[in-house]
Amino acid sequence: MLGRVANTIYWMNRYLERAENYARFMDVNYNLSLEMPPDEEQQWKPIVVITGDWELYKSLNTKVSKSKVIYFLTFDEKNPNSIYNCILKARENARAIRPEITKEFWEQINALNYLVKAGLENKCHKESNLREFFTNVKNGCQLLYGMYDATISRNEGWHFGKLGQAIERADKTSRVLDTKYHLLLDSPNEVGSSLDLIQWSSLLKSVSAYDMYRKKYGKLTSASIAEFLILDTEFPRSILACLIRAEQSLITLSGSSFGFSNSAQKQLGALKSQLEYTAINEIISGGMHEYLDDIQKKLNGISTAVYESFFTIENQIAT
Repeated sequence: MLGRVANTIYWMNRYLERAENYARFMDVNYNLSLEMPPDEEQQWKPIVVITGDWELYKSLNTKVSKSKVIYFLTFDEKNPNSIYNCILKARENARAIRPEITKEFWEQINALNYLVKAGLENKCHKESNLREFFTNVKNGCQLLYGMYDATISRNEGWHFGKLGQAIERADKTSRVLDTKYHLLLDSPNEVGSSLDLIQWSSLLKSVSAYDMYRKKYGKLTSASIAEFLILDTEFPRSILACLIRAEQSLITLSGSSFGFSNSAQKQLGALKSQLEYTAINEIISGGMHEYLDDIQKKLNGISTAVYESFFTIENQIAT
């Protein structure tokens, strides 16, 4: 497979995963804001920080407000990572690799593209329409995930898509957890309070983890939630589970299950082993923010190594 085609498939899946993550974050936070004290900056700034676009937001807006954050993350054409732009870029990537995808997938990504364009034109960022819009984006992306798994042959293209999705998912889970530790509590006195429990519940819901967490642990505690989202091997959105999934595809693409044959395989294997042989109390005692920040940097390094190993002209995979 040509590196250009592989890169397009990889990023198409990353953009879809990013859009679906943003829709869940926004939906959960919008519901939470209805039950919380009217402090818009405390409620909405963390959502922008999660995405890594806080500096861009500040350059475009003079203050933090619910309406401005919702528009910035959902429809703002100046934000390259808004839901609107992610879906448009995913659709353009799908068009560029039309022979690699099925008719069903192509029709659904076009429908999703139309949904976000109509949402902007119909002013769906008004509060009365937000819940329905976010639900439709989530459902549309999840339908694409199902179609991708159900209709695409398990060839190189499929594995590049799953690799991109897994790396993007791991990154967003780490950012959600990191933001909770740093921004959502005003003071240590609120740890264990009703506000704290509401925020931890919303964090789990924002990564679709609430039901599976309660089934495994029952009681909400910060250490157990961190353990579930970082180290669980069975929940598909935990960081470690994403790395396991990514490594499976990378092994297939590299053609090497023993040792490593490229930098991407080496870096991903090292990060996966790091998580496999640590305990949550070690992570917490060493500093949760520092640990998650290190994971995010290593995920960025893995993404760069994937590009250099597979997508550059000199490393194109010949079919």
